[in-house]
Amino acid sequence: MEQEPVEFSRDCEAIQIPQGITVTIPKGTSGIVTQALGDTYTLQIPSLAGLFRINDRDADAIGKEPKGATPGATAAPTSGEESIDEEMVWNQLRDVYDPEIPVNVVDLGLIYDLRVEGRKVLVQMTLTAQGCGMGPSIAMDAKRRIESLPGVEEADVQVVWDPPWSPHMISAEGKERLGMG
Repeated sequence: MEQEPVEFSRDCEAIQIPQGITVTIPKGTSGIVTQALGDTYTLQIPSLAGLFRINDRDADAIGKEPKGATPGATAAPTSGEESIDEEMVWNQLRDVYDPEIPVNVVDLGLIYDLRVEGRKVLVQMTLTAQGCGMGPSIAMDAKRRIESLPGVEEADVQVVWDPPWSPHMISAEGKERLGMG
């Protein structure tokens, strides 16, 4: 994506990267959209000396049209009898991004385990670095997306550190996107 200058038309909640702290960006603040993936925007804001992430629900604050509901969230209501489609869970996870890396968590090799147990989805994932303050935010994004799927009553997304992540875990698509292929 080409970097795009924007100005906030209203006060807007954002998550500071990599600290993971929620802050309010004041109306009139200028920034540069550096990444728009999944349904989040990563912005560089020079006056606040850092990177920030906003969700699609606040896209209007930077002059963007909200993309709407998460894919899968508008699927037909479940009768409680359908089984959870594991491929739909994987597809939801392909829309989860680290705000500093333009590759989804699946192609980064961050998903270590995914299991469906009845109406519950269990995920074990890691991060590229243990000190990443965005870890809780990334895990919550994954949880929110999974729980939007028909038939899912609960998602348990745990961040684990064993085995340690390394770049060899990145998929071929991810390596190509990062220019490593």
